[in-house]
Amino acid sequence: MALTPEAILNSPPLLAEVDSTTNASLSEGLAALESYKKKDPAKVVVRFKAVGNAPIMKQNFFRVTVSNRFQAVIQFLRKELGWKAGDPLFTYINLAFSPAPDDTIANLYRSFATDGHLIVNYSTTAAWG
Repeated sequence: MALTPEAILNSPPLLAEVDSTTNASLSEGLAALESYKKKDPAKVVVRFKAVGNAPIMKQNFFRVTVSNRFQAVIQFLRKELGWKAGDPLFTYINLAFSPAPDDTIANLYRSFATDGHLIVNYSTTAAWG
């Protein structure tokens, strides 16, 4: 059967009526989605440590909301150091790896926290792979 405009207009609707069980599961799914969209207000301690010739911060402990992405930490660090967007800044977790900017603080903290802190090392040059 060819899909002509007349065939599409005269065809029965693609979606059937929603029964009560489907409606209940749909509302449960929407409720779960709404709870997922809410930001977690919990905070964790992030400790910044300079590496190499990077300037040392006077205060290096900050509380960060866990629902933030790591990109927010990078922007905050740039602001604290007074660096522009074009200035080189390399960040590492526990002297080991550079996280993706879209990683959440919650995931990084759960996986790599040390003594109740998420340690973020920063440098003006690439220090590790």
